[in-house]
Amino acid sequence: MNRSEDWLKQSQRDLKRAKIDIKYGYYEWACFTSQQAAEKAVKALYQAFNMSVRGHSIMKMLDGLKEKLVISEDIYHAGRILDRYYIESRYPNSFPAGSPMDYFDKKIAGEAYDSAREIIRLCEDTIRRL
Repeated sequence: MNRSEDWLKQSQRDLKRAKIDIKYGYYEWACFTSQQAAEKAVKALYQAFNMSVRGHSIMKMLDGLKEKLVISEDIYHAGRILDRYYIESRYPNSFPAGSPMDYFDKKIAGEAYDSAREIIRLCEDTIRRL
């Protein structure tokens, strides 16, 4: 059963949530939610190609799509940015001292949001063409 539209819809909703987190200053959560949005969009692509994938690394998931899709260096760069936020945006032991909220700001959150938006756009466009 192809559930790519379900994954894509949740991805889009997660990206809206990231924007809310930025608005209210929850920058660490905006980074994590952006990562989740992009991850779900890439998983939607796997569904659309009738493939399965496990894990959370956007970079690794993109690598698995190389035979199906041309992936630009800009998209890989966006994946690199977001993969950093899967753990470090949530756990205090990701840093030598302090909490994640001490290490994230509006600019970082904006970069994460923009990166997720790029990946989601690629996934949406590809799914629409299939």
